[in-house]
Amino acid sequence: MPGKSYPNDVIEQAQVVSNAWTQISPSLAFGSLNASALNATLSAATAVQAQITSLETQLIDLRNQRDDLNAGIWDVVKRVRAGMKAIYGDDSSQYEMIGGTRMSERKSPVRRVASA
Repeated sequence: MPGKSYPNDVIEQAQVVSNAWTQISPSLAFGSLNASALNATLSAATAVQAQITSLETQLIDLRNQRDDLNAGIWDVVKRVRAGMKAIYGDDSSQYEMIGGTRMSERKSPVRRVASA
């Protein structure tokens, strides 16, 4: 996706232009472009930006809630696996059924030759 065709501070620049345009001559027009049209577009853009900011804040809150819930779920999963491992052993089919890797199916560690 190509970059934006406008600067990041376009709203701030438009507000500066609008304020200056109003001070210079509010009735000045460039074809169909006039100060009131710029102000209307600027108001709409500001409202949309405020809505985006609000939604981003909500999204951050929802992501934090999701992360907290997932951390709790992961804690339960680890505790259940550890319990199954303690009760049935680390090479049992029950341990494998809940997602653990049986001891007999694990790869043995590879020893590395120390380089001189």
